[in-house]
Amino acid sequence: MKKQEIIRFANDNPVCYLATIENNRPHVRAMLMWYADETGFYFETLSLKEMSKQIHMNPNVEVCFYNQPEDLLDAKELRVSGVMEFIEDPAIIEKAYKNREYIEDLAGQPIKRYMEVLRIAHGDAHFWNLKTDVLKEHQLEHLVF
Repeated sequence: MKKQEIIRFANDNPVCYLATIENNRPHVRAMLMWYADETGFYFETLSLKEMSKQIHMNPNVEVCFYNQPEDLLDAKELRVSGVMEFIEDPAIIEKAYKNREYIEDLAGQPIKRYMEVLRIAHGDAHFWNLKTDVLKEHQLEHLVF
């Protein structure tokens, strides 16, 4: 498995599920990944959200990307676990804001000051396929990046 393969799968299937931990309890929510490239998997959120608070307290996360095939036998998922980091670069935050500026209409207020960009730069990734991997999780190839 190559890193480009996991990047391509994540970008092709950006709706994913992100798990955080708070008080030793998992919290999972659907997310729209911003993008993935050689430097990591990027997400946007707002600092007022519970997810942001949870990641600040414990940055260990797991994300699951799923291809949603028409034929269930073609089901494939990519699981990525790692430590989420907050990006402080003003240019990247501005780009994220422009990408999600429409949220201001939904929130009914300006969101720019709350915009946060998060990234999983290092971690562990593996694919799971319904056709070939049922009951074989312990045999799956992992990519440490």
